[in-house]
Amino acid sequence: MSEWKEYKLGDVATKIISGGTPKSSVPSYYDGHIPWLNTKEVNFNRITRTERCISELGLENSSAKWIPKSAVIVAMYGATAGKVAFSKIDLTTNQACCNLIINKEKADAEFVYYALMSEYDRLTNLACGAAQQNLSVGVISDFSVLLPPIEEQKQIAGVLSSLDDKIDLLNRENATLEALAETLFRHYFIENPDLTWKEGKLGDYVIETIGGEWGKETPEEEYNMPVRCLRGADVADLNDGLARRTPLRYIKRSKYDKIEPHSGDIILEISGGTDTCSTGRVTYINDDVKRLFDYPIVFSNFCRLLRVDERYSFFIYCFFRYLHKQGDFFNLENGSSGIHNLDYKALLFDLTYDMPKDNSYFTEFTKKVTPYYKKINKNKRQIQILMQTRDSLLPRMMSNVVTI
Repeated sequence: MSEWKEYKLGDVATKIISGGTPKSSVPSYYDGHIPWLNTKEVNFNRITRTERCISELGLENSSAKWIPKSAVIVAMYGATAGKVAFSKIDLTTNQACCNLIINKEKADAEFVYYALMSEYDRLTNLACGAAQQNLSVGVISDFSVLLPPIEEQKQIAGVLSSLDDKIDLLNRENATLEALAETLFRHYFIENPDLTWKEGKLGDYVIETIGGEWGKETPEEEYNMPVRCLRGADVADLNDGLARRTPLRYIKRSKYDKIEPHSGDIILEISGGTDTCSTGRVTYINDDVKRLFDYPIVFSNFCRLLRVDERYSFFIYCFFRYLHKQGDFFNLENGSSGIHNLDYKALLFDLTYDMPKDNSYFTEFTKKVTPYYKKINKNKRQIQILMQTRDSLLPRMMSNVVTI
């Protein structure tokens, strides 16, 4: 049996650095060609693209810096502290990312990524801070991991990586299907409006809106029904893959009966951080989505449920995604202290858009995109199984219980 030795991350890295954020008040610093990673994108995943890009000007006028591919990235601040990612591309990051460039002669970068994934609980226990949990470059540099000889590291990482390859393939297929659905949406409702269409409001297709419930962390008295509570981060995760860390909460049974999501409902994020551009993110709910969770689902008070007739569910979902990508929510936000709130009432009941008078548009669109979303959710279930397989192997391989 090979000998595993303990090493500090600082001893196996050629460089450990954080990133930076160009001023958001300067538009010319953004929308360039340089991938820029926000910590909310760090979620035990491999990074092949980023949600935002910065310009050369943004890079020059901030502490952001190029990070080569095969870097191990650790989130340092807030709710994502301790989560890790592995970069498959050259990129830049914000200041809340700790970027480890691994010395190839001392360790395999992908093995270090999996080792840190398996040590998530121990790493987050080192976080400190009253208002939010924080790690630091120094703490991460001093963090120790067990490493076998480098050839064995590569073999172990290869087994785990093969599972992640399959997960990536399914995620790419889902991204393609989502793009096809969005293309159909633009074709039906944006790019080819009919002169007979009338001005309408998104609220015309919403039966009612319902506020969320955060519940209790542990059961007490009437708060005894276990649920998974979707937050804004989980809404985003459901769109990109799986909401893997949706918190378990406890609510009153009577409350659940009032807010239980039905098939066809849309969950809208109405409050989010000022640096995340998150308000307005949506996810749709149907039985396929519910089956991805081990408990009934509800949603936090940072979200709002839109009760929608299933005939219009994918239309509303795609419309919100279109508006979010266009940046149309900016003028509907208000708030302070790092939190933006979306005026969802104005969005639903004040703003007008050209809408078909003939329901056949919605019927035909729904008929065409439904198979896409069924396949997306089938792929998500397969991703879930592959992740469970990987996660069950991970601690055993990292503790030398399973040998290659």
